[in-house]
Amino acid sequence: MAQIWAGTDIGKTHHHCVVLDAEGKRLLSRRVPNDEPDLLALLADVLAIDEDVVWAVDVADGMAALLVNLLLNHGQQLVYIPGLAVNRAAAGYRGAGKTDAKDATVIADQARMRRDLTVLRPDDEHAVELRVLTGRRSDLVADRTRAVNRLRATLTSIFPALERALDLGNLGPLLLLTSYQTPAALRRVGRKRLVTWLRNRKVRAAEALADAALDAAERQHTALPGEKIIAQMVHSLAKEVMGLHEQVTEIDKLIEARFREHALAEVISSLPGIGPLLGAEFLAATAGDLSRFGSPDRLASLAGVAPVPRDSGNISGNLHRPRRYHRGLQRVFYTSALVSVRTCEESRRFYDRKRAEGKRHTQAVLALARRRVNVLWALIRDGQCYQRTPPVTAAA
Repeated sequence: MAQIWAGTDIGKTHHHCVVLDAEGKRLLSRRVPNDEPDLLALLADVLAIDEDVVWAVDVADGMAALLVNLLLNHGQQLVYIPGLAVNRAAAGYRGAGKTDAKDATVIADQARMRRDLTVLRPDDEHAVELRVLTGRRSDLVADRTRAVNRLRATLTSIFPALERALDLGNLGPLLLLTSYQTPAALRRVGRKRLVTWLRNRKVRAAEALADAALDAAERQHTALPGEKIIAQMVHSLAKEVMGLHEQVTEIDKLIEARFREHALAEVISSLPGIGPLLGAEFLAATAGDLSRFGSPDRLASLAGVAPVPRDSGNISGNLHRPRRYHRGLQRVFYTSALVSVRTCEESRRFYDRKRAEGKRHTQAVLALARRRVNVLWALIRDGQCYQRTPPVTAAA
């Protein structure tokens, strides 16, 4: 058992570290810049107090990456306590104020008393790269969604019929909006020239797109105030969405390439419904190291696909979705379960059986996602790819 506990409240430019002994007495309290020489000096000073130390942090990546990796590279034991748990635990300590020193004390004291905290381990290069790439992709997709929403709102203000007619998730309509934004402009160009213009830019279903745009133009002959400047904004927003779409496509290629290089890529992608993107997100969240979780039940709980009880008094069996879970992992298992319902007969039968039992669609998909956690766990544990027909054993 450790003799001292070092809790660190993580900050962008500075961290605050508090060291407690087995009785909860404060042995050290220091504000440290987030720079390697200062962090190494802190490590040396804490080890000078006692070499049997457990470090605890409330942030495990991002601005804590340098400290975490320095500690792990020096063979230190490091645990993680979520910031929400720190905030709730702080309410039980004396004093109503909130300071970095108090938060660091709470982190150290919780590490001293609790034995259920997550132990941090070094991540391999693949997991770190996939975490960075999938995080960047999420940002780009969010930016693209916001840009599309702004484009729809702007286009609706001068040409609502065209906004209804176009699917702005496709490149063809976006390309159309880079040159034609008003009813009068579409009527002037005519169908023949518009179809030729779209074909020259390799737009799919050019005739159907041209017909939809011209039909919308025929339904509006009123020029609205500010049409000229708003049309310029529509042009700019359409170009912005196209640029973001290209960035997402490029990063998808990078993610797939990195995912295929991982030793578990073939095993993970063999499970119906999991492709390179979802597989990469799974590796980014778990690093493919199942020993971090101990059992498939804990992995399912972290992914938010295992219900938790909320019983009280005479009320029992009151199951609800957990409030705290890893949203990236839930996306992996829930989305892959949705896809597998359409592509895998076994998954479809399981889903239909749950619906026949009276479960709603979401409940049935969550039940399937929970079952798939066990399957993926077994595949990774055994290093075998998924087989739709179970192999025949020698005894059989």
